[in-house]
Amino acid sequence: MLAYNPAAPKRPVNLSLNADLVRHARVLVPNLSEKVESMLRAFVEEEQRKRAQADEDLQATLAAWNEFDARVGSFAEEHSIL
Repeated sequence: MLAYNPAAPKRPVNLSLNADLVRHARVLVPNLSEKVESMLRAFVEEEQRKRAQADEDLQATLAAWNEFDARVGSFAEEHSIL
């Protein structure tokens, strides 16, 4: 599931990062921008997956509750003073 357009143009962004950490990272990876972009893509895809799963879970819970309510009725009706 691609959550973005990989063909979109690249643009510079401002990030405030620890200078020493960036220095160490540049020694480890030849293209820091590419590495950060791949990590950001993985983060976005995982967050979208989690949110989609949470939405599915919520829909399943609502369906179960609605089915229970249709079958048994509302507990509140027993205690209503109206």
